[in-house]
Amino acid sequence: MIKRAERENIDEIKRLWKVCFPDVDERYQDFFFKNVVRPEDCYIKVLEGKIVATLVRNKHALMFNSRVLQASMIMGVAVHPEYRHRGYMHEMMDIIVDACEHSELLTLIQTEKPEMYEPFGFRTIYQRTQFQIQRKDVTRITNFGCAYDPAPLDLLKVYSAFIKRFNGFYARDLGYFVNYKKEIKAVGGKIVAYYNGKDQIQGYAAMIPDGEQLKVQEMIYLDSMSLIKLCNAALQERKIVNLYVSEAEDLSKVFPEALKKSYPSTMVRLNDSKLFTKLFRKKIDTIEEAFAISHRPLNLNEFY
Repeated sequence: MIKRAERENIDEIKRLWKVCFPDVDERYQDFFFKNVVRPEDCYIKVLEGKIVATLVRNKHALMFNSRVLQASMIMGVAVHPEYRHRGYMHEMMDIIVDACEHSELLTLIQTEKPEMYEPFGFRTIYQRTQFQIQRKDVTRITNFGCAYDPAPLDLLKVYSAFIKRFNGFYARDLGYFVNYKKEIKAVGGKIVAYYNGKDQIQGYAAMIPDGEQLKVQEMIYLDSMSLIKLCNAALQERKIVNLYVSEAEDLSKVFPEALKKSYPSTMVRLNDSKLFTKLFRKKIDTIEEAFAISHRPLNLNEFY
C-alpha cells in the first residue's frame, strides 16, 4: 500500500532515512522535517504496518526564460535494505511521475545514479563544478567588510541581483532565506557576507565544516572583489575549501592551479511537451530541446 504520510509517520520516516542515508547529518534531517517538508509531501510504502519505502516531492516555482513554471524536486528516495529488489521504488516512482504529469511542467531529481531514473524519463540537464582551493590559490587580503549573521533581507537582495545572470532557478523569497539561515546553523555552519564601503551587500558564502575541510555549498558574488573576500574568510576556517558553483561559472582564471572537477547534478523530466511548445513558441519534444532554448546559463543550485 502506497499513501501520503501523516504527521505520526515522520519519526519512522526519519529512522528509515538514517538506515538508507547514514552519511546525511541527523541535524539536517531534523531541520528538513521541521522546516521544509510537510507530511503530505512524503509518500510511503507500508507493509504489515511498517514503512519500507519512502520519497519526498517538494514543490517549487521555477524561473525559466522569464516565466514562472510549476515544478517540484523529488528527493529522499529510500527503500529499506531488507525490502530492496522487489520493485517498490519503481512502483512509487510510477505513482509520483503520474501525479507530476497532471500538475506541473517540469520535475527534478538529484542523484549520483542517473541510470536509476532514466527509465522514468529523467535526463541529466545540469552539472556543477567543484574547486578545491587552498591558501596558495587565493590572494591574501583583509577581512574588512565581511560580516557574519547577515539579515535574510540582505541575502535576498544580493541573491536576486546575482541570479539574474542565470536561468532555470527556483524563485526564492524572504521566507526562504529565513529558513536557509536555520538550515546552515543546524549543520554547524555559518554564513559570511561581504559589504562594500557603502554598506551594500555584495555577496555571501554558506560554509559548512566537513571534517578537516570546509564545504562552501553556495557562493553568491557580484564582482571579483566579493569572491576573493569570501574565499579568504573561508580559508580562515579551514586550510582546504571545497567551493561548489554552477558549470557556467568558470573560475579557472581566478584559481588557475586549484583542483577542478565537474559532475552531473540535476536530472529533469519534461511532463508536457505540447504545453512547453505552446508557452515558448518553439517546437519541443524532449527535455534536452527544452533547455536548449535557455536564454542564459543554468543555475539549479537547490537540494530540495
